[in-house]
Amino acid sequence: MLAEFEGTISGHRDGHGFVLRDDGEADIYLPPNEMRAVLHKDRVKARIVRYDRKSRPEGRVTEIIERSSNPIIGRLLHESGVWLVAPEDKRYGQDVLIPKGATGTAKTGQVVVVELTEPPALFGQPVGRVKEVLGEIDDPGMEIEIAVRKYGVPHEFSDDALALARSLPDAVRPADKKYRVDLTDVALVTIDGEDARDFDDAVYCEPAKVGRGKGWRLLVAIADVSHYVETGSAIDIDAYDRATSVYFPRRVIPMLPEKLSNGLCSLNPNVERLCMVCDMLVNAKGAIHAYQFYPAVMFSHARLTYTEVAAVLANTRGPEAAQRKALVPHLLNLHDVYQALLKERGERGAVDFETTETQIVCDEVGRIEKIVPRTRNSAHRLIEEAMLAANVCSADFISQNKYTGLFRVHEGPTPEKKEVLRNYLKAMGIGMSISEDPSPGEFQQIALATKDRPDAQQIHSMLLRSMQQAIYTPMNSGHFGLAYESYTHFTSPIRRYPDLLVHRVIKAILGKTKYQLPALPTPGEAHAKLSKRLASKAREPAQKPKKVTADQLAWQAAGLHCSANERRADEASRDVEAWLKCKYMREHLGEEFGGVITAATGFGIFVTLDAMYVEGLVHITELGGEYFRFDEARQELRGERTGIRYAIGTRVRVQVSRVDLDGRKIDFRLVREGEELLSRAMKDKAGGHALDLSPEERAVPRNGSDKRNGKGNGKGSGKRTAQRTDGSGGHGHGTDRAPKSPIQALKAAVKKSVGSAGRKQGKKPRR
Repeated sequence: MLAEFEGTISGHRDGHGFVLRDDGEADIYLPPNEMRAVLHKDRVKARIVRYDRKSRPEGRVTEIIERSSNPIIGRLLHESGVWLVAPEDKRYGQDVLIPKGATGTAKTGQVVVVELTEPPALFGQPVGRVKEVLGEIDDPGMEIEIAVRKYGVPHEFSDDALALARSLPDAVRPADKKYRVDLTDVALVTIDGEDARDFDDAVYCEPAKVGRGKGWRLLVAIADVSHYVETGSAIDIDAYDRATSVYFPRRVIPMLPEKLSNGLCSLNPNVERLCMVCDMLVNAKGAIHAYQFYPAVMFSHARLTYTEVAAVLANTRGPEAAQRKALVPHLLNLHDVYQALLKERGERGAVDFETTETQIVCDEVGRIEKIVPRTRNSAHRLIEEAMLAANVCSADFISQNKYTGLFRVHEGPTPEKKEVLRNYLKAMGIGMSISEDPSPGEFQQIALATKDRPDAQQIHSMLLRSMQQAIYTPMNSGHFGLAYESYTHFTSPIRRYPDLLVHRVIKAILGKTKYQLPALPTPGEAHAKLSKRLASKAREPAQKPKKVTADQLAWQAAGLHCSANERRADEASRDVEAWLKCKYMREHLGEEFGGVITAATGFGIFVTLDAMYVEGLVHITELGGEYFRFDEARQELRGERTGIRYAIGTRVRVQVSRVDLDGRKIDFRLVREGEELLSRAMKDKAGGHALDLSPEERAVPRNGSDKRNGKGNGKGSGKRTAQRTDGSGGHGHGTDRAPKSPIQALKAAVKKSVGSAGRKQGKKPRR
């Protein structure tokens, strides 16, 4: 009999599921019949019963250890006299029955939070009661209300934390300034986005003699949150639980109560604030010659925006510069030290990919007005380099003094990811690759060599994807992407708990005391998931494990907790953005757009629209009546008959065919392939000469609808390809489709011409 193992159920929208093993081994597939008595996030014991033809393990649940206590969010429905809730998260796989008297004040169609009263059984659905009514599905901000509950994001402060916040002063008191350096006469300024509400950091720069040469004195002043948030206090416990602020379009769920995040700790202009300062001397080559940390009191001389500072730097005689005349020399000094730091970054070999981030612009009621790219200007980069310098000094200060703290660690790519990247670079004909033990500089050289290619964005995305995610840990092993031997986060204690811990450790070093972590709450589900993933990668045979102290274990737990909740915040933010984009695209059903292929998989291609920066799937069954093979090395789909290729970076034209709001999915239908695609396919199949198609042939409708009419011929019918279900749970709520229109079938004409060309050359057409 095969051994049993423990793990957590991870449901799938198609009805099956997986057991995520605690020991970090490969996840176990569970068929739909095994999922009847369990739900997503349940803790179970299971064993492997067989392996499929691809050697993937399939399992059976032998025992349910613990039912998930997480509430289920969904829409209340009334069907055939029965009340039920269709879970918004399709991984739950089953509707929840609601007894007649357990609906509370909820009405049909409303979004509700359900608490289970009876778990599912082999022959019975789960039963629950309505615990909370969130409102109508189209209410402004509903997507955020769903996300914070779906991902377990703490969004209400405890009564104790709020009471403690109210007891804090409204301004800096004379007693608070004791033992602090007075920097109120230094022209420190904050530089942030137009929509920023909390200001963590302020900067100032002046020329200085460094050693025997010229250089700069760079001051980075960071809000002194640790002065007001005492270790183990009610606010501290809530802040640790959250670990980070969560940013949504039009709303922020802060790590700290608003009195602190937007008031007492925020470096608002024209008021005194307490801060921790990293005071650095930077030489002409951009190297940090010396630094010191000290607590201070400051007075922000201006609240500047990135746009405003970039305009001043671009034109010191422009209107923006005229309005900030007294600050222009200081901004030019900041730009000079930035140029030196940037030069040192290049020599260090740090990775710097240019990727496109988007910003969703909403109206007053939360509807998307437009989706625009976030452009990084010189002011963004200036602040980024200043913050990196302060973070590096913080890590060095902790290491040199041999104190325990949290480092921001980013390890190099895994062997598997290195191999995938090498194959991709070779297949794309880039002419460069990475070594067995690559340095960040190798990645940066490839990025620079390909920056002018049409597919540069996609190549840089592949380089980025080949790297691991950074984590917080007390065990320093450097930051691969930034090419630092030691790195931490010091500059954002208002919104990141690790930064707050780093401040406390630095203060302990300055005061020659030892910082002791408080008794922190038990880590949650996000911590458990990340811990499992890291454990699976950390096995190193033939190494004798070192004895770990209780203090080190506490710091490891804090690092895992903060890392996991950072990911939780990212997932919740992405979920809300996906929801908003789906709502936006519902208004464009049936419309056609140009786009570029940003990913290729075995079940289709993902296309990002040019004008809207929205990604959707063109399913493989929409690519036409032939069999497509996925080339992992080239990251492309290739038709067996026509040779037509759908590769990352290829331009296509698509129609918005379907939007599934519940599943956060957008489907496209291919309308017209790019000329380069067809031309290449024709040349390949006709011995290097493009097939000559008349305008009439080019206008022939594609026979891609055969599979829907039952006339498919096996390969063309798409039966051998992966399928994707709509995930609407059988209710169809939130799913919209465009009316089916005739699809141009250029490939049908290509196929016909290829066949005749093959016969002329004495070859049998491939079947």
